[in-house]
Amino acid sequence: MDLTGYLRADGRKGIRNLVVVAYLVECAHHVAREIVLPQRELGVHLIGFPGCFPNTYAHQMMENICTHPNVGAVLLVSLGCESFNRPKLMESIAASGRPVETLVIQESGGTRRTIAQGRAWVQQARQQLDQQQRVTMGLEELVVGTICGGSDATSGLTANPAIGLTFDRLVENGATCIFEETGELIGCEQHLARRSVTPELGVAVIASIDKARACYDTLGHGSFANGNAEGELTTQEEKSMGAYAKSGSGTLHGIINPGERPTHPGLYLLDVVPEGEVRFGFPNIVDNAEIGELIAGGCHLILFSTGRGSVVGSAVSPVIKICSNPQSFERLSDDMDLNAGAILNGLTTLPEVGLQLFQLVLDTMVGKKTRSEDLGHQEFILTYKSFEPLGPGCLPSSAY
Repeated sequence: MDLTGYLRADGRKGIRNLVVVAYLVECAHHVAREIVLPQRELGVHLIGFPGCFPNTYAHQMMENICTHPNVGAVLLVSLGCESFNRPKLMESIAASGRPVETLVIQESGGTRRTIAQGRAWVQQARQQLDQQQRVTMGLEELVVGTICGGSDATSGLTANPAIGLTFDRLVENGATCIFEETGELIGCEQHLARRSVTPELGVAVIASIDKARACYDTLGHGSFANGNAEGELTTQEEKSMGAYAKSGSGTLHGIINPGERPTHPGLYLLDVVPEGEVRFGFPNIVDNAEIGELIAGGCHLILFSTGRGSVVGSAVSPVIKICSNPQSFERLSDDMDLNAGAILNGLTTLPEVGLQLFQLVLDTMVGKKTRSEDLGHQEFILTYKSFEPLGPGCLPSSAY
């Protein structure tokens, strides 16, 4: 099929052509949301950072998402007295060639006036983007992420390995694939190390998963939740094996931190656990925090495996839902894109589901709406974290 996307001034291409409205402190959240609401079904999405105290991680996340290939224009909404460096963010967005404007509520006359100004700017930006034509886009320009949520005993049997097969096929065709959840890979680190393109990368993989283990030991709990047990997952090890299956079977080319983007096509691990002492609580309190980090890594779309049934989508990047449990799919079919649980009913096979998912990726790439998009899901969350730069072994040049 002919694959197409929207060309940006920085040379990257997006599979969606969105206007993003971004609040820079929780105090501006309501105003930003009211700006979006009348046009939320017309490709206008809401994101933001609630904190007032500055944070390097949050700034980098906002910068990466506001200059994401799926984003064509950005409106920043500020209260005016927060510590977020809005001039720097606006400068970075402008340097990427995107139309950008900043509204400061304290200077614009308050809630009603700022909403009116914001809606007028968004409408004009939307009209401008609607004139843009799609251009040819190859799979080598596509970045795909994956996450699992609401996992149960079927996740590691159907949906997760189907994602792994799709990742293998995508990477073979030149795409970039990113998986994460180092806290849900505990016990699988040696397997990932053996798949690493260099011994140095293998050492870094083990260290990143050891870091997640130490963080969970400090917190007194891991990623194994009550819902997992109710879904008949038995141990953290069983959950880890299911999460590991999402990575496929190919060579691991590197590790990235949130807010970083892979420099070359291939398979990458996203390390979501901050360094040092545990300062910010559980590394990602909900699935959408990890989805946001995958998007900041450049992911055009997200493959979301669920057993018990999650309904969330995301701002900026479409989410494809792959349901591993046939009973959950029957209950929540309006929210699911693919029934991998049909494997358990003997109605299809794992390779067939992997091929169906690969086709879904292509269809979504050229504009087909996912179920979460069609239902209007645009969840987004961003909290405080802190990361140190990764060593050179995490992006080995010999991989390419």
